[in-house]
Amino acid sequence: MDIQGILEGFATVLRPENILFVVFGGFLGTIVGMLPGLGPATAIAVLIPVTFGMDPTSALILMATIYYGAMYGGSLSSILINTPGDGSAVAATFDGYQMAKAGRAGPAIAITAIGSLIGGFVAVIGFMFLAKPLSNFALQFGPAEYFLLMLFTLSAVVSLSIGNMTKGFISMGLGLVLSTVGIDLQTGVHRFTYGNVHLSDGINFLVIIIGIYAVGEILYNYLTIDRPIGKKNKLGRIWITKDDWKRSKWPMFRSSPLGFIVGILPGAGGAIASLMAYSTEKQLSKRPEEFGKGAIEGLAAPETANNSAAVGAFVPLLTMGIPGSGTTAVMLGALVMLGVKPGPLLFESDPNMVWSLIDSLFLGNIFLFLINVLMVGVFVKILDVPAKVLYPIILVLAFIGAYTMNYTILDFYILIIFGVIGLFLKLYDFPIAPMILALIVGTDMEQNFRKSLVAGHGNLDIFVSSPISITLLILTLLSLTYPLFVNKRKKKKTDLNENTSL
Repeated sequence: MDIQGILEGFATVLRPENILFVVFGGFLGTIVGMLPGLGPATAIAVLIPVTFGMDPTSALILMATIYYGAMYGGSLSSILINTPGDGSAVAATFDGYQMAKAGRAGPAIAITAIGSLIGGFVAVIGFMFLAKPLSNFALQFGPAEYFLLMLFTLSAVVSLSIGNMTKGFISMGLGLVLSTVGIDLQTGVHRFTYGNVHLSDGINFLVIIIGIYAVGEILYNYLTIDRPIGKKNKLGRIWITKDDWKRSKWPMFRSSPLGFIVGILPGAGGAIASLMAYSTEKQLSKRPEEFGKGAIEGLAAPETANNSAAVGAFVPLLTMGIPGSGTTAVMLGALVMLGVKPGPLLFESDPNMVWSLIDSLFLGNIFLFLINVLMVGVFVKILDVPAKVLYPIILVLAFIGAYTMNYTILDFYILIIFGVIGLFLKLYDFPIAPMILALIVGTDMEQNFRKSLVAGHGNLDIFVSSPISITLLILTLLSLTYPLFVNKRKKKKTDLNENTSL
């Protein structure tokens, strides 16, 4: 770790213009994160022309704080209106929205801010010490390792459906099928497009997420249109209790390094990190039955992980010139236009830029934490809006968000179709997380599987050819067998209690 570089970085970040960029980027990112379908990549893409002529370090600080602010903002819409602003915020709907409906929106937003702060700090410290070693570790991942990583992630999420794994597998299968829509990247063949050119690039997963969560939730709640969204006048404490902290502290500290490591892997992103963190905490919890019903640790873990992953995504971007997420891919293009070439030599050629970015994440974390804590009461007031007013606003935002993806009317129809599918999944108690994750990773998973077979000349031995592959295979098997063990233990405990009562 370069102490002198860190101090020089702080001197750069604390310039008045750069502090202004941190504040502006944080606010803009939070607002964009709350709007369904927009996300940080869109905000950064729109602002790229503004960065022309700017100092490259200031431009990078602005883009980074927008990215980070969107991680905070996406969780707010997930908690308050059950509509993720971005794929990374999907896991926040599982318990965050349930907490809001139970009158605990204040603690939900507070624990999100605390978890994001902890995850961000741990990840930034990890960045300082481990950027180069971890980037070298990430280089050891070939197609086989990436395929097995995604397989393990899917198996871990399916295992969340304890007692209902069949429906979990069906949900995952639907997501994998949907991920095949579009042009096959290896053969150029159109699959399931039915002659529609707008489907050539596949179905945008954010349109599906908005349809399932926003439109589906509104359809589900249509019969209760005259009731408030949350428990009016029973919004609970603004801050968390000692019990909330006790239940959340270890999940947050466990999820921080997990999110950082997943974020380093190119293409993994915050969605995978947050769902893995949620799955891990449910399996480790002494009260797994509370997950999905408003367990505060079920919100703290994924929100900590996705902010930690956001920092981790900068490691491959800056050390290898490889974007770790969709947003960092946009940032890479912006940096190239500004004349900056990310890669192994960047730490030597422009160390001040790297350390300024890292230090700006420290400052941005503190600023965003204060925004979220100080404005909890304002955010929570959304729950006081009558349903017949709030639902149309959510629908308008959903349709605007869907349209801005590809600017095609087709996405309106897709939005409505998946709204109905979301209603069906909720009515028949199908888990949604496996489908969403399968949709997100499905294309990369298929391509890495096929690349592995090509590299191994059709021999499946390539999937057990490295220690990383073998470890991931073992973890996959453990994640699938763990629910069976839990069910068997519960059954034995139930039988024992029944025999004792007799």
